[in-house]
Amino acid sequence: MLATGCNNHIEVHSRREFLEKSSFGLGAMALAHLLDKDKIFAQEKRIASLNPLTAKVSHFPAKAKSIIYLFMQGGPSQVDTFDPKPMLAKYDGHPLPPSMHLEKGINLQNIQANRAKLMQSPFSFSRYGKSGLAISELFHKLGSHADDLAVIRSCYHDLFIHGPALNMMYSGSNLNGHPSIGSWVLYGLGSETDNLPAFMAMTEGIVGTRSRKSFRSGFLPAIYQGTLLRGEGSPIMNLSPPVQIDEKDQRVLLNQVNQWNQRHMNTRQDDSRLAARISNYELAFRMQTAAPELMDISREPKHVRRSYGIGENPTDEFGRMCLLGRRMVERGVRFIQLISTDWDGHAECETNHRTNGAKVDKPIAALLSDLKQRGLLESTLVVSVGEFGRTPMVQGIRGRDHHPYGFSAWMAGGGIQGGKVIGSTDDIGFHSVEDKVHAHDLHATMLTLLGLDHEKLTYFYQGRDRRLTDVGGNNNLAERLTRA
Repeated sequence: MLATGCNNHIEVHSRREFLEKSSFGLGAMALAHLLDKDKIFAQEKRIASLNPLTAKVSHFPAKAKSIIYLFMQGGPSQVDTFDPKPMLAKYDGHPLPPSMHLEKGINLQNIQANRAKLMQSPFSFSRYGKSGLAISELFHKLGSHADDLAVIRSCYHDLFIHGPALNMMYSGSNLNGHPSIGSWVLYGLGSETDNLPAFMAMTEGIVGTRSRKSFRSGFLPAIYQGTLLRGEGSPIMNLSPPVQIDEKDQRVLLNQVNQWNQRHMNTRQDDSRLAARISNYELAFRMQTAAPELMDISREPKHVRRSYGIGENPTDEFGRMCLLGRRMVERGVRFIQLISTDWDGHAECETNHRTNGAKVDKPIAALLSDLKQRGLLESTLVVSVGEFGRTPMVQGIRGRDHHPYGFSAWMAGGGIQGGKVIGSTDDIGFHSVEDKVHAHDLHATMLTLLGLDHEKLTYFYQGRDRRLTDVGGNNNLAERLTRA
């Protein structure tokens, strides 16, 4: 074999000499290849480490992997749903007793307490399950799950207007601009799914201003905002590529863009924004297949769809939302927000609540049954609440006013020991009086069951560490809820 040396002399090498002298070079080439692959892997690892959506380790072992937050927006009446008050029947039409007159600093929106008359519930209550849990006829199908439910009858805060109250129950603050609880969960735990957003929301009807509060990321980076799904058409706006671009071409374009972004990122080691952007591009690409597949409930057996009330009036819309909630849990979505929008019973509370109860009772009962049958309920925390309750006094002819001083919520799954009642209101359902649970306590409990310490889950903003529970919150409720 001939080789030209640096002095232009001809050197002659035998085959053996060539192999011996070249072995290091061949080895170096192989090593270089491996190192190059390692670089790629390291780069991918670094992108993952910089990506804010990368799954994170919880503060302590979690009871639940995901949450379905069933929000009854508008304010369901506690005395007509989960907090029976026989004294209201006894004193129906009577003035509010002087001992119950409003304390200083307590307000109502539309009625004057000293002129208001008490109004009994038009709904009957029955006891369900081995626990004998008392539940209104509005939720008689949910009653079959009485032994799975923990009803909290002593929720409260001090905000009697929808906007601030919704902010409180969605984000832990009465002010706009604060992250929703789903955003905090995503910030704290990241995502377990590669093909779908980890925080997803659905709402009945048109998405209004009130519903939008539920999935905003506030002062957290926008990457933690929830994704709103539509029940019809493309599930997510602007998800499908232009018709003239096929998947192969889109993949080539995305690879090129990612390559440029990664090259740029190499010179900015501490900037996580590009890594997050790369991750988002990839997620959007994968969602083009995953999101339509998620929304396609036609593959579900007919008996499953029937159990949710799909195809029936008035359960079709909320039934679809609940079935999709179960499908999201199966696909690793961490926080699921499902909103029923019209529980504001000012004028005619009975009619309002009968209408809304008929829409949601069957779907919610089916959701719990479905999760349980599939072995998912134990790892899925289901929470149901509104922004406040309603007064035990009448407003107008047969309505009830806004009431934040004592209202009900319930939880199931996620390690919850069901068939129990936590806390109580007074004899007419006005004040929370025993084992009071503030909105911050409710949020602290939800985070605790996900393995997050609500005092350690913080984000520095405007000069101080912020958290979902502000400077309050007590997670002692979690221990009581999970205790047998």
